[in-house]
Amino acid sequence: MVIVTRIRREVLTLPAAELGPDNPLPPLRLLDDGGTAHALQAVGDHCLEERERDDPPRETGRQLGPGPLCSLLPVRIRDGYGRTREPRALDTLVIENDRLRATVLPGLGGRIASLVHLPTGRELLHRNPVFQPASLALNGAWHAGGIEWRIGANGRTTLSCAPLHAARVRAPDGGEMLRLWEWERLRDLPFQVDLWLPDGSDFLYAGVRVRNPHEHPVPLHWWSSTAVPEDRRIAVPAAEAWESGPERRLRRVPVPPYDARPPYATDWFYDIPLERRRWIAALDADGHGLVQASTDELRGRGQFVWGHGPGGRRWQEWLGACGYREIQAGLARTRPEPVRLDAESEVSWLEAYGPLTARPEEAGEALAAVLPRTALDAARAAWQPCADAEPGELLATGSGWGALEVLRADRKLPGTPFAESTLGEEQAPWYELLRTGSLPEPRRVRPPGPTLVAPHWRDMLETAPATPHTEYHLGVAQWHAGDRAQAVRSWERGLRLAPSLWPLLRCLAVADQEYGHHERAAERYADAFDDLCRERRDDGEAWTAACAALGREALEALLRVRRVADARAVWEALLPATRERGRFRLLEAELLLAEGRPEAARALFDSGFEVADLREGADELGRLWARLADEPLPGRYDFRTRPPGP
Repeated sequence: MVIVTRIRREVLTLPAAELGPDNPLPPLRLLDDGGTAHALQAVGDHCLEERERDDPPRETGRQLGPGPLCSLLPVRIRDGYGRTREPRALDTLVIENDRLRATVLPGLGGRIASLVHLPTGRELLHRNPVFQPASLALNGAWHAGGIEWRIGANGRTTLSCAPLHAARVRAPDGGEMLRLWEWERLRDLPFQVDLWLPDGSDFLYAGVRVRNPHEHPVPLHWWSSTAVPEDRRIAVPAAEAWESGPERRLRRVPVPPYDARPPYATDWFYDIPLERRRWIAALDADGHGLVQASTDELRGRGQFVWGHGPGGRRWQEWLGACGYREIQAGLARTRPEPVRLDAESEVSWLEAYGPLTARPEEAGEALAAVLPRTALDAARAAWQPCADAEPGELLATGSGWGALEVLRADRKLPGTPFAESTLGEEQAPWYELLRTGSLPEPRRVRPPGPTLVAPHWRDMLETAPATPHTEYHLGVAQWHAGDRAQAVRSWERGLRLAPSLWPLLRCLAVADQEYGHHERAAERYADAFDDLCRERRDDGEAWTAACAALGREALEALLRVRRVADARAVWEALLPATRERGRFRLLEAELLLAEGRPEAARALFDSGFEVADLREGADELGRLWARLADEPLPGRYDFRTRPPGP
């Protein structure tokens, strides 16, 4: 048999915003935390209250508890992007046979941006015509469209805008397979996605494996999320679903109509009987569309819609991806529940994506005709021996964090090599700590690098020489571990001898806010920002990002305690380009209102601005507008995904 499947590099040029630098301040709080503790757990983009836990199935309620995400560490927040889109070239990897062509973005989470059925020319996915990050991932930057691999904690993955390793691998049929792999850092888990197209096949196969190399169990979330056009009718082998709407609770409902369009953002998690095959299809009015099927390990199926209200439409415009909905497949029945990945174990499964033509009520029979359940099981069995195959030609490079973890524990992970050559500048001090037992002091004045917080790294920090730089990182690791009193003591010790005060002062200010000491927090924020302005060496990317991040937090803290003059001083010290960003235009409006100048604040709204890093569910635009005007919130500022409150 002649193998015709091909993998090649291509460049995709489209209007794209720059990602910009990561936020250099350690994320001591979740993005959605707002600085206060609460008893809510994220359910995708909604929340499930503790008192509602008896409503879901019993196994769901049991699984909501283990390992809830309490910190983004060691991952950094990505909020340096804007909304200026210019033609930019994105590296892609294309896998193609004579039936399908899949376009993969290895530098953006390994997302499949396009899946084209070649005989008909039909695009099976919702293909976003632009690249526009928005603050929807757990750590900020996220983009819409295509097929996304969501791993880590409950929500959109922190790897959405991050590079993955990629290489050619021998496929089960002897042809070529595209392997994507990385080290997911929230749960410290290596994973891989193997993509291949058997000769003549109408289905793209995705073999997925997640490994737990640790000596303790780990909670795991995985959802494969596929954007499809909004007008598609969704078919799934279930009669009931768990609905999560704007009221922030899960409730059992009949499966919604094929083309359900609620007014506000809504999730449905389908209650597929255990004995039924796992699949979900999205079909147009003529019955043409996409089907996703999997082996039984990928148990859950779901659907997300933004809603047809003005807020939902605005969000889709904001993402550059108007008119889409998501169909999803996960390891658990609903998105808030993790599955337990036992110590030194792994989980794997096979997914298939391809065209389907059928009426929604006949989709199951049509799938059985073109891809029998036994055929998918056989493909999974054929793939499993290939999962350990060593990659051939490297096609893209991910981060160096996996290499650092492999070196630390002397791990052997067949099939997913994390080469020492991938270690970079961010990993260098931690490699030095691993090698010598001492964390090196920075060679030049600059914002601190990222902190590693896992227990083994925290142990190394505790035994390293107690320099101010080490005390700073140790405090961050202790904070992550929940030992907040000890973290404060470490930061206070470091502060006594530190040549650079602002990183430690900022951490202490966050601690003050967590303990309710808002006046002292504001004072520390003001001192930290003054110290940063004195220390700043240039207007390069790293310093600009640090000044913007610390300036924003300082402004918010000072306005909270009505220290308006000090807030104005911080505002004036910001770089002019920073003050022009939409987030800071919003802060300026709040500052003007606090100064008793509502007309000037209203004028900012009238002139127009865009808050690039607006979080879904946040209503700061609407709340501030209500203090400035009696008119309805203008459509350009209406991002409400739930009904207005009283």
